[in-house]
Amino acid sequence: MDKAPYPENMTTNEEETLLINSVDQFLERDVVPYIKEWESEDIYPREMADKMAEMGLFGSTIAPEYGGLGLSASVYSKIVERMSAVSISVPGIFNSHLMMANTVQKFGSDEIKRKFLPKFASGELRGGIALTEPDCGTDLQAIRTRAIRDGEDYVINGEKMWITNSLEGDILAVLVKTDLNTSPPHKGMSLILVDKAHGYEGHKLKKLGYRGIDTAGLNFQDVRVPASRLIGPSEGRGLQQVLSGLELGRINVAARGLGLARVALEESLAYSQIRKTFGKPICEHQSIQIKLAEMATRVEASKLLVEKAAVAYDTGQRCDMEAGMAKLFATEAAMKNAEEAVRIHGAYGYSKEFNIERYYRDAPLLAIGEGTNELQRIIIAKHLVERNPV
Repeated sequence: MDKAPYPENMTTNEEETLLINSVDQFLERDVVPYIKEWESEDIYPREMADKMAEMGLFGSTIAPEYGGLGLSASVYSKIVERMSAVSISVPGIFNSHLMMANTVQKFGSDEIKRKFLPKFASGELRGGIALTEPDCGTDLQAIRTRAIRDGEDYVINGEKMWITNSLEGDILAVLVKTDLNTSPPHKGMSLILVDKAHGYEGHKLKKLGYRGIDTAGLNFQDVRVPASRLIGPSEGRGLQQVLSGLELGRINVAARGLGLARVALEESLAYSQIRKTFGKPICEHQSIQIKLAEMATRVEASKLLVEKAAVAYDTGQRCDMEAGMAKLFATEAAMKNAEEAVRIHGAYGYSKEFNIERYYRDAPLLAIGEGTNELQRIIIAKHLVERNPV
């Protein structure tokens, strides 16, 4: 029987405990009974998203002065980890939204903050961040989407791909080129808030996993947006603004990897004590014991790396390396634990009767999203050298 598996409570005060308990109850009541249907049919769970808005989760990391919960990254990552043990798609609905909100909160003018952050926090306006393009993923400086100033407006032309909350949401922070002639290219990039009502169009993308969430390809054709929607006081700071938001995004993805790795372990551990071969439970076979031990070690190591990255973020430290390490290790742990779970469950791991095949399909997205794990290795090495000069 499906159930929501939750780790021990690691919060530090009563309010955090109450919030996480409410998340547990929400998952048990409003997510677990329906997740197979949403995933199988790739249905966007609008009613569930509305309930998350009522709980304030769309304002998780937005400051209380704008109506948000003002959660630390440490608490936020624990919520994401719990949700991801049920489905990595569920926290994905508000993670992209919070990355958009984070850029506005950090870099927007007072006017743009007052106008948008309260609506972001309440979930009245929901959205995401539009970076990737058909020919450009990790290499963001290679984007081609342009925004040309025309009087009091920007006119945007280009395409975006793999964008969350773009069809079901209301607004996006779109990375564009506002100056095509500047070198290096990142100095000509800007971030602009674009409402769906401004006229961009999109089509839903079919995916191997990570289903039950809105993912689309978008087309911007002469989309006219007021110049006041530029995030930041001037053009040319878009890439830096995005990279700042990706720190929290990578902690989120790391927490999702941890949640998936943990639930793959828990279900394998339970199954191995029930399933018998050659007259004894398979957990008594040495080959299975080795798998379980390695799976558990990966989970514990991932937990420590996620916590370290979240603490670094909360203390205001530059945490590219910590977030990169957490994202790299925890998502690879998710991939490996999902694979081992399939092997431990045998044919049942390949069957939709169990959740294991979904974990196996979902895990690869985590190794790709918010910067590939190949890129994380480069980021980690770069910062290691910078922090340890000879």
